[in-house]
Amino acid sequence: MYYKFSGFTQKLAGAWASEAYSPQGLKPVVPTEAPPIIFATPTKLTSDSTVYDYAGKNRVPELQKFFQKADGVPIYLKRGLPDQMLYRTTMALTVGGTIYCLIALYMAAQPKK
Repeated sequence: MYYKFSGFTQKLAGAWASEAYSPQGLKPVVPTEAPPIIFATPTKLTSDSTVYDYAGKNRVPELQKFFQKADGVPIYLKRGLPDQMLYRTTMALTVGGTIYCLIALYMAAQPKK
């Protein structure tokens, strides 16, 4: 037996298979004609295609040589002062956050007087 949700009684009610698989009386509709094309513009085919340079110069080979240079500096510090400042700030915040968490845990472990 098949069931469908009755919108009138707000309960499940017995139904035929065709009603159960298209609930609330919705039936699949096949369009009789194609919808009109909106914003239709004629397509112009050209034999020669224009190449556009959106990205500019390809800098990947230069950056590969720069970052793969064997100078003993870690990859995250290769660009100099900005990388050093970012690294040191991150480390300071990490150490400070760890100390803050340990202090908060210590205070939470103390019984109230």
